[in-house]
Amino acid sequence: MSQGKFFTQGSENAVQCELCPRRCVLNNGAAGSCKVRFNRGGKGEIPYYGYITALALDPIEKKPLYHFRPGTEILSLGFAGCNLHCPFCQNWRISQSTDVPGQVYTPIEIIGAVKKSAKTAQVSIAYTYSEPLVHIEFLLDCMKEARKAGIANVLVSNGCINSKAAEEILPLTDAANIDLKCFSEETYKKVLGGDLGAVTAFISMAVEKGVHLELTTLIVTGLNDSKAELDKCRDFIAGLDGKSYVPWHLSAYHPDYKWKAPATSPHSIMDAVKAAKEKLSFVYAGNIGGDNDTFCPSCGKSIIGRRGYRIDTSGLSLKNENGTVSCYCANCGKKAPVKY
Repeated sequence: MSQGKFFTQGSENAVQCELCPRRCVLNNGAAGSCKVRFNRGGKGEIPYYGYITALALDPIEKKPLYHFRPGTEILSLGFAGCNLHCPFCQNWRISQSTDVPGQVYTPIEIIGAVKKSAKTAQVSIAYTYSEPLVHIEFLLDCMKEARKAGIANVLVSNGCINSKAAEEILPLTDAANIDLKCFSEETYKKVLGGDLGAVTAFISMAVEKGVHLELTTLIVTGLNDSKAELDKCRDFIAGLDGKSYVPWHLSAYHPDYKWKAPATSPHSIMDAVKAAKEKLSFVYAGNIGGDNDTFCPSCGKSIIGRRGYRIDTSGLSLKNENGTVSCYCANCGKKAPVKY
Protein backbone atom coordinates (compact mmCIF):
# COMPACT_ATOMS: atom_id res chain seq x y z
CA MET A 1 0.00 0.00 0.00
CA SER A 2 1.31 3.44 -0.89
CA GLN A 3 -0.06 6.95 -0.47
CA GLY A 4 -1.38 8.21 -3.79
CA LYS A 5 -0.70 11.43 -5.65
CA PHE A 6 -3.23 13.25 -7.83
CA PHE A 7 -6.12 12.90 -5.35
CA THR A 8 -8.18 15.75 -3.90
CA GLN A 9 -10.29 15.61 -0.77
CA GLY A 10 -14.06 15.52 -1.18
CA SER A 11 -16.88 15.59 1.34
CA GLU A 12 -17.82 12.83 3.80
CA ASN A 13 -14.56 10.90 3.37
CA ALA A 14 -14.81 10.86 -0.42
CA VAL A 15 -11.78 11.60 -2.62
CA GLN A 16 -11.53 12.51 -6.28
CA CYS A 17 -8.80 11.06 -8.47
CA GLU A 18 -7.38 13.77 -10.73
CA LEU A 19 -5.02 11.54 -12.73
CA CYS A 20 -7.09 11.14 -15.89
CA PRO A 21 -10.11 12.83 -17.53
CA ARG A 22 -12.51 10.41 -15.80
CA ARG A 23 -11.85 12.17 -12.48
CA CYS A 24 -13.46 9.33 -10.55
CA VAL A 25 -15.13 10.32 -7.26
CA LEU A 26 -14.40 7.52 -4.78
CA ASN A 27 -16.32 6.86 -1.63
CA ASN A 28 -14.52 5.18 1.25
CA GLY A 29 -13.45 1.67 0.20
CA ALA A 30 -14.16 2.20 -3.49
CA ALA A 31 -11.82 1.78 -6.48
CA GLY A 32 -11.66 3.93 -9.59
CA SER A 33 -12.62 2.76 -13.04
CA CYS A 34 -9.03 1.60 -13.56
CA LYS A 35 -9.41 -0.83 -10.61
CA VAL A 36 -6.05 0.11 -9.08
CA ARG A 37 -6.60 3.53 -7.45
CA PHE A 38 -8.53 3.44 -4.15
CA ASN A 39 -10.04 5.45 -1.31
CA ARG A 40 -8.97 4.04 2.06
CA GLY A 41 -10.37 5.95 5.01
CA GLY A 42 -10.73 9.15 3.06
CA LYS A 43 -7.24 9.03 1.54
CA GLY A 44 -6.12 8.12 -1.95
CA GLU A 45 -4.23 4.83 -1.77
CA ILE A 46 -2.31 2.69 -4.27
CA PRO A 47 -2.58 -0.94 -3.15
CA TYR A 48 -0.94 -2.23 -6.36
CA TYR A 49 2.21 -0.14 -5.99
CA GLY A 50 5.05 -2.15 -7.58
CA TYR A 51 2.77 -5.05 -8.52
CA ILE A 52 4.32 -6.41 -11.72
CA THR A 53 2.35 -8.93 -13.80
CA ALA A 54 5.08 -9.52 -16.37
CA LEU A 55 8.83 -9.05 -16.51
CA ALA A 56 10.44 -9.88 -19.86
CA LEU A 57 13.46 -9.00 -21.97
CA ASP A 58 12.13 -7.87 -25.36
CA PRO A 59 13.53 -6.52 -28.61
CA ILE A 60 12.91 -2.78 -28.46
CA GLU A 61 11.15 -3.06 -31.83
CA LYS A 62 8.37 -5.00 -30.07
CA LYS A 63 7.18 -1.87 -28.20
CA PRO A 64 7.13 -0.83 -31.10
CA LEU A 65 10.02 1.63 -31.27
CA TYR A 66 11.85 1.72 -34.60
CA HIS A 67 13.86 4.94 -34.28
CA PHE A 68 15.08 4.62 -30.69
CA ARG A 69 18.09 2.37 -30.01
CA PRO A 70 17.32 -0.02 -32.90
CA GLY A 71 18.54 -3.58 -32.44
CA THR A 72 18.81 -3.33 -28.64
CA GLU A 73 16.89 -5.17 -25.93
CA ILE A 74 14.66 -3.66 -23.28
CA LEU A 75 13.35 -4.97 -19.96
CA SER A 76 9.56 -4.73 -20.10
CA LEU A 77 7.42 -4.31 -16.98
CA GLY A 78 3.76 -5.27 -17.18
CA PHE A 79 1.05 -4.01 -14.83
CA ALA A 80 -2.65 -4.60 -14.14
CA GLY A 81 -5.64 -2.37 -14.77
CA CYS A 82 -6.39 0.41 -17.25
CA ASN A 83 -8.35 3.67 -17.32
CA LEU A 84 -9.77 2.82 -20.77
CA HIS A 85 -12.08 -0.08 -21.55
CA CYS A 86 -11.49 -0.75 -25.23
CA PRO A 87 -13.81 -3.56 -26.38
CA PHE A 88 -11.12 -4.77 -28.81
CA CYS A 89 -8.28 -4.83 -26.23
CA GLN A 90 -5.59 -7.33 -27.19
CA ASN A 91 -4.30 -7.52 -23.58
CA TRP A 92 -7.65 -7.50 -21.79
CA ARG A 93 -6.74 -10.28 -19.34
CA ILE A 94 -4.38 -7.93 -17.50
CA SER A 95 -5.80 -4.54 -18.50
CA GLN A 96 -9.38 -5.22 -17.42
CA SER A 97 -8.65 -7.11 -14.21
CA THR A 98 -6.41 -7.06 -11.16
CA ASP A 99 -6.99 -10.76 -10.50
CA VAL A 100 -3.83 -11.78 -12.33
CA PRO A 101 -0.61 -13.40 -11.08
CA GLY A 102 2.17 -11.02 -10.21
CA GLN A 103 4.92 -10.06 -7.82
CA VAL A 104 5.69 -6.88 -5.91
CA TYR A 105 9.00 -5.16 -6.69
CA THR A 106 10.59 -2.03 -5.30
CA PRO A 107 12.10 0.46 -7.76
CA ILE A 108 15.58 -0.53 -6.55
CA GLU A 109 14.82 -4.19 -7.30
CA ILE A 110 13.68 -3.24 -10.79
CA ILE A 111 16.93 -1.36 -11.42
CA GLY A 112 18.83 -4.43 -10.25
CA ALA A 113 16.85 -6.65 -12.63
CA VAL A 114 17.65 -4.33 -15.54
CA LYS A 115 21.36 -4.36 -14.79
CA LYS A 116 21.34 -8.14 -14.44
CA SER A 117 19.59 -8.60 -17.79
CA ALA A 118 21.76 -6.08 -19.66
CA LYS A 119 23.91 -7.48 -22.42
CA THR A 120 25.15 -4.12 -23.72
CA ALA A 121 26.03 -0.72 -22.30
CA GLN A 122 22.72 0.67 -23.54
CA VAL A 123 20.05 -0.31 -21.08
CA SER A 124 16.34 0.59 -21.11
CA ILE A 125 13.14 -0.09 -19.16
CA ALA A 126 9.71 -0.23 -20.81
CA TYR A 127 6.58 0.44 -18.75
CA THR A 128 4.09 -1.43 -20.88
CA TYR A 129 1.63 -4.29 -21.62
CA SER A 130 -1.45 -2.86 -19.87
CA GLU A 131 -1.71 0.84 -18.90
CA PRO A 132 1.31 1.93 -16.85
CA LEU A 133 0.15 5.49 -16.17
CA VAL A 134 -2.54 4.40 -13.70
CA HIS A 135 0.48 3.35 -11.61
CA ILE A 136 2.12 6.75 -11.99
CA GLU A 137 3.36 6.87 -8.38
CA PHE A 138 5.46 3.75 -8.94
CA LEU A 139 6.58 4.95 -12.37
CA LEU A 140 7.81 8.27 -10.99
CA ASP A 141 9.83 6.52 -8.27
CA CYS A 142 11.23 3.92 -10.66
CA MET A 143 12.05 6.43 -13.40
CA LYS A 144 13.99 8.62 -10.96
CA GLU A 145 16.10 5.63 -9.89
CA ALA A 146 16.62 4.68 -13.53
CA ARG A 147 17.89 8.17 -14.34
CA LYS A 148 20.40 7.95 -11.50
CA ALA A 149 21.63 4.63 -12.91
CA GLY A 150 21.87 5.88 -16.49
CA ILE A 151 18.99 3.68 -17.66
CA ALA A 152 16.57 4.96 -20.32
CA ASN A 153 12.85 5.12 -19.50
CA VAL A 154 10.40 4.06 -22.21
CA LEU A 155 6.67 4.64 -21.79
CA VAL A 156 4.16 2.56 -23.78
CA SER A 157 0.78 4.07 -23.00
CA ASN A 158 -2.64 5.27 -24.09
CA GLY A 159 -1.56 8.78 -23.06
CA CYS A 160 -4.95 9.53 -21.52
CA ILE A 161 -3.99 11.56 -18.43
CA ASN A 162 -4.43 15.15 -17.32
CA SER A 163 -1.81 17.83 -17.88
CA LYS A 164 -0.58 18.07 -14.26
CA ALA A 165 0.38 14.39 -14.25
CA ALA A 166 1.84 14.66 -17.76
CA GLU A 167 4.06 17.53 -16.58
CA GLU A 168 5.58 15.22 -13.96
CA ILE A 169 6.05 12.04 -15.99
CA LEU A 170 7.31 13.36 -19.34
CA PRO A 171 10.55 15.00 -18.11
CA LEU A 172 11.60 11.55 -16.85
CA THR A 173 10.65 9.82 -20.12
CA ASP A 174 13.32 9.24 -22.76
CA ALA A 175 11.09 7.60 -25.38
CA ALA A 176 7.41 6.80 -25.73
CA ASN A 177 5.05 4.92 -27.97
CA ILE A 178 1.56 6.32 -27.50
CA ASP A 179 -1.65 4.79 -28.81
CA LEU A 180 -3.64 7.16 -30.97
CA LYS A 181 -6.65 4.88 -31.05
CA CYS A 182 -8.78 6.98 -33.40
CA PHE A 183 -9.53 10.62 -34.13
CA SER A 184 -13.10 10.81 -32.92
CA GLU A 185 -14.08 12.46 -29.65
CA GLU A 186 -17.31 10.45 -29.68
CA THR A 187 -15.53 7.09 -30.09
CA TYR A 188 -13.05 7.91 -27.34
CA LYS A 189 -15.85 8.92 -24.97
CA LYS A 190 -18.61 6.41 -25.74
CA VAL A 191 -16.66 3.32 -26.83
CA LEU A 192 -13.28 3.54 -25.12
CA GLY A 193 -14.09 5.59 -22.01
CA GLY A 194 -11.37 8.14 -22.73
CA ASP A 195 -10.80 11.63 -24.03
CA LEU A 196 -9.20 12.43 -27.40
CA GLY A 197 -8.24 15.95 -26.31
CA ALA A 198 -6.26 14.63 -23.34
CA VAL A 199 -4.41 12.16 -25.58
CA THR A 200 -3.51 14.70 -28.26
CA ALA A 201 -2.40 17.16 -25.57
CA PHE A 202 -0.17 14.47 -24.02
CA ILE A 203 1.33 13.67 -27.42
CA SER A 204 1.99 17.33 -28.19
CA MET A 205 3.53 17.86 -24.75
CA ALA A 206 5.85 14.88 -25.27
CA VAL A 207 7.19 16.53 -28.43
CA GLU A 208 7.63 19.86 -26.60
CA LYS A 209 9.53 18.11 -23.78
CA GLY A 210 11.97 16.50 -26.23
CA VAL A 211 10.74 12.93 -25.67
CA HIS A 212 11.50 10.59 -28.57
CA LEU A 213 7.97 9.85 -29.77
CA GLU A 214 6.39 7.17 -31.93
CA LEU A 215 2.66 6.55 -32.32
CA THR A 216 0.59 3.41 -32.88
CA THR A 217 -2.92 2.99 -34.23
CA LEU A 218 -4.59 -0.41 -34.16
CA ILE A 219 -6.84 -0.38 -37.22
CA VAL A 220 -10.05 -1.97 -35.93
CA THR A 221 -12.60 -3.21 -38.42
CA GLY A 222 -15.78 -1.16 -38.23
CA LEU A 223 -14.44 1.33 -35.70
CA ASN A 224 -11.60 3.53 -36.98
CA ASP A 225 -10.77 2.03 -40.38
CA SER A 226 -12.32 4.66 -42.66
CA LYS A 227 -9.98 6.65 -44.86
CA ALA A 228 -11.44 9.90 -43.53
CA GLU A 229 -10.59 9.06 -39.93
CA LEU A 230 -7.12 7.72 -40.69
CA ASP A 231 -6.42 10.86 -42.71
CA LYS A 232 -7.31 12.94 -39.63
CA CYS A 233 -4.82 10.94 -37.56
CA ARG A 234 -2.18 11.38 -40.27
CA ASP A 235 -2.73 15.13 -40.53
CA PHE A 236 -2.44 15.56 -36.76
CA ILE A 237 0.83 13.60 -36.72
CA ALA A 238 2.21 15.56 -39.67
CA GLY A 239 1.88 18.78 -37.71
CA LEU A 240 3.67 17.62 -34.56
CA ASP A 241 7.36 18.26 -35.23
CA GLY A 242 7.52 20.51 -38.28
CA LYS A 243 9.22 17.77 -40.32
CA SER A 244 6.60 14.97 -40.47
CA TYR A 245 9.26 12.70 -38.94
CA VAL A 246 7.23 11.20 -36.06
CA PRO A 247 6.95 7.46 -36.88
CA TRP A 248 3.45 6.01 -37.13
CA HIS A 249 2.81 2.28 -36.69
CA LEU A 250 -0.41 1.03 -38.30
CA SER A 251 -1.22 -2.36 -36.80
CA ALA A 252 -3.69 -5.05 -37.79
CA TYR A 253 -6.39 -5.95 -35.30
CA HIS A 254 -7.66 -9.48 -34.67
CA PRO A 255 -10.98 -10.37 -32.97
CA ASP A 256 -10.53 -10.39 -29.19
CA TYR A 257 -12.31 -9.54 -25.94
CA LYS A 258 -15.72 -8.08 -26.90
CA TRP A 259 -15.05 -7.06 -30.53
CA LYS A 260 -15.75 -9.85 -33.00
CA ALA A 261 -15.52 -8.07 -36.36
CA PRO A 262 -13.21 -9.70 -38.95
CA ALA A 263 -9.48 -9.17 -38.61
CA THR A 264 -7.92 -6.28 -40.49
CA SER A 265 -6.72 -7.51 -43.86
CA PRO A 266 -3.05 -7.03 -44.83
CA HIS A 267 -4.31 -5.32 -47.99
CA SER A 268 -6.17 -2.71 -45.88
CA ILE A 269 -3.07 -2.08 -43.77
CA MET A 270 -0.88 -1.53 -46.81
CA ASP A 271 -3.44 0.82 -48.36
CA ALA A 272 -3.46 2.82 -45.11
CA VAL A 273 0.35 2.90 -45.02
CA LYS A 274 0.45 4.18 -48.60
CA ALA A 275 -2.05 6.96 -47.85
CA ALA A 276 -0.19 7.97 -44.68
CA LYS A 277 3.10 8.25 -46.57
CA GLU A 278 1.59 11.06 -48.64
CA LYS A 279 2.33 13.34 -45.67
CA LEU A 280 4.52 11.33 -43.26
CA SER A 281 8.10 10.20 -43.77
CA PHE A 282 8.01 7.10 -41.57
CA VAL A 283 4.99 4.78 -41.58
CA TYR A 284 5.19 1.10 -40.65
CA ALA A 285 2.84 -1.86 -41.01
CA GLY A 286 2.34 -3.98 -37.87
CA ASN A 287 1.05 -7.49 -37.18
CA ILE A 288 1.10 -8.60 -40.82
CA GLY A 289 4.71 -9.71 -41.29
CA GLY A 290 6.94 -8.49 -44.09
CA ASP A 291 9.78 -6.00 -44.15
CA ASN A 292 9.72 -2.62 -42.44
CA ASP A 293 12.94 -0.87 -43.42
CA THR A 294 13.70 2.71 -42.46
CA PHE A 295 14.94 4.80 -45.39
CA CYS A 296 17.10 7.91 -45.30
CA PRO A 297 14.85 10.92 -45.95
CA SER A 298 17.70 12.58 -47.89
CA CYS A 299 18.98 9.88 -50.29
CA GLY A 300 16.35 7.14 -49.98
CA LYS A 301 18.78 4.35 -49.06
CA SER A 302 17.88 1.85 -46.32
CA ILE A 303 19.47 2.86 -43.03
CA ILE A 304 17.80 0.19 -40.87
CA GLY A 305 16.80 -3.18 -42.27
CA ARG A 306 14.15 -5.25 -40.48
CA ARG A 307 13.26 -8.88 -41.08
CA GLY A 308 10.95 -9.62 -38.19
CA TYR A 309 13.09 -8.85 -35.14
CA ARG A 310 16.36 -9.31 -37.02
CA ILE A 311 17.76 -5.80 -37.31
CA ASP A 312 20.49 -4.56 -39.65
CA THR A 313 21.86 -1.13 -38.71
CA SER A 314 24.80 -1.19 -41.13
CA GLY A 315 23.18 1.69 -43.02
CA LEU A 316 23.74 3.93 -39.99
CA SER A 317 26.95 5.70 -39.07
CA LEU A 318 27.20 6.48 -35.36
CA LYS A 319 29.34 9.33 -34.06
CA ASN A 320 30.06 10.38 -30.49
CA GLU A 321 29.54 14.12 -30.39
CA ASN A 322 30.17 15.78 -27.02
CA GLY A 323 29.11 12.65 -25.15
CA THR A 324 25.97 12.11 -27.25
CA VAL A 325 25.64 9.46 -29.94
CA SER A 326 24.44 11.01 -33.21
CA CYS A 327 23.21 8.98 -36.17
CA TYR A 328 24.02 9.63 -39.83
CA CYS A 329 23.21 7.89 -43.09
CA ALA A 330 26.22 5.75 -44.04
CA ASN A 331 25.50 6.44 -47.73
CA CYS A 332 25.01 10.21 -47.97
CA GLY A 333 26.29 11.38 -44.59
CA LYS A 334 23.16 13.36 -43.73
CA LYS A 335 21.73 13.32 -40.18
CA ALA A 336 19.37 10.38 -39.61
CA PRO A 337 16.20 10.71 -37.49
CA VAL A 338 17.28 7.90 -35.15
CA LYS A 339 18.22 8.24 -31.50
CA TYR A 340 20.67 6.20 -29.43
